Amino acid sequence: MFCGVSKADFLEKEARELELWLKNGNHGKMTYMENHFDKRLDPRLLVDDAKSVVSLLLNYYPTEQQNENAPKISKYAYGEDYHFVIKDKLKELYQYIQDEIGEVGGRVFVDSAPVMDKAWAKKSGLGWMGKNANIIHPKKGSFFFIAELILDLELEPDGPIKDYCGTCTKCIDACPTEAIVQPYVVDGSKCISYLTIELKDAIIPSEFKPQMKDWMFGCDICQDVCPWNRFSTPTKEARFSPHENLLNMNKADWQDLTEEIFRDLFKNSAVKRTKFSGLTRNIGFLD
Repeated sequence: MFCGVSKADFLEKEARELELWLKNGNHGKMTYMENHFDKRLDPRLLVDDAKSVVSLLLNYYPTEQQNENAPKISKYAYGEDYHFVIKDKLKELYQYIQDEIGEVGGRVFVDSAPVMDKAWAKKSGLGWMGKNANIIHPKKGSFFFIAELILDLELEPDGPIKDYCGTCTKCIDACPTEAIVQPYVVDGSKCISYLTIELKDAIIPSEFKPQMKDWMFGCDICQDVCPWNRFSTPTKEARFSPHENLLNMNKADWQDLTEEIFRDLFKNSAVKRTKFSGLTRNIGFLD
């Protein structure tokens, strides 16, 4: 886990970028992205008298990967739902801070509130924003979850670090749906992760069928091709270990997936978000 601190303040640059991103319809049918615009940009509207944003990265890179002939799940969803794992850790950290310092007001956030995780991670020096809009740590790559503690405690802020993407365009070139419409800007409505998770329509638009590359939940292509991920190391968090049967399932196993097997495989998994009906929709789309 890596930790960085930034001053709780209004995100002026990100406000302009978010407004344009929404105006261009890059959020697709994720209408919730239009909500709480001000809160997304100012942590002081989420925590009274907020002074500091403590950003944390937690590695989820797996020790093993799926059967290469099977429909694919994004690596972040192999194990237990990260919301549960990280929230437990954040609560421990928050309690430790209070035990050491005394009464400190604040809240913990794990991708479940209007917080611009990547912007705060970047400001706190945990990495730079890659051209695929993921945070890249210079020593460990980008296979990380991001979470925050927003506190009314004044802490010494860390500064941002340099962008080391240089002239590399591997992520842009590799994206099969051309969702990275320009460096650092992703059209979410074209992203395979959006199509397989966020899009709730009964049918995925047919024009994407040739480009899905066997992804049935999420997509890791832009991270897999990133040269900085040669530094990725397997996570030490046991709760991110996949269900014992998950990695060995082949294409036929997934095509024959029953609701009972789905519940067993993904009992505490982020894959539950798409539900059995959504996952089978995705699997059927790949045929």
